[in-house]
Amino acid sequence: MKVTVSRKAHFNAAHRLYNADWTDARNATVFGKCANPNYHGHNYELIVSVKGEIHPETGFVMDMKILKHIIQTEVEEQFDHKNLNEEVQEFKTLNPTAENIAVVIYNKIKPRIESQLDLEITLYETPRNFVTYSGE
Repeated sequence: MKVTVSRKAHFNAAHRLYNADWTDARNATVFGKCANPNYHGHNYELIVSVKGEIHPETGFVMDMKILKHIIQTEVEEQFDHKNLNEEVQEFKTLNPTAENIAVVIYNKIKPRIESQLDLEITLYETPRNFVTYSGE
């Protein structure tokens, strides 16, 4: 019997969607306002879901205090109130789209949880635009 537990988190960050190999005109055509050279920001909502067997002694899939700490150190402390393009190492060469941000978050959290647990990241860039990544 597998159960999924989830924890919500929040961070604010600025970014610019931009491909350095393209002209400013092409970037503007593809990314629109998101290619603004002065950046723009979002209030990101994050849902981290962990799926696995319920431990017979604790009744937990995962201790949520531990998950809270992992999210705090791996995501909130590293991304909150940052310019993703300029201040987060992973995005120095990777376009910080919602898709790429979700994959980076997954890759930061996955090694910190037990290997038998499945991980899924859902990242809301706006209330209506979100992505989900589960390592596949």
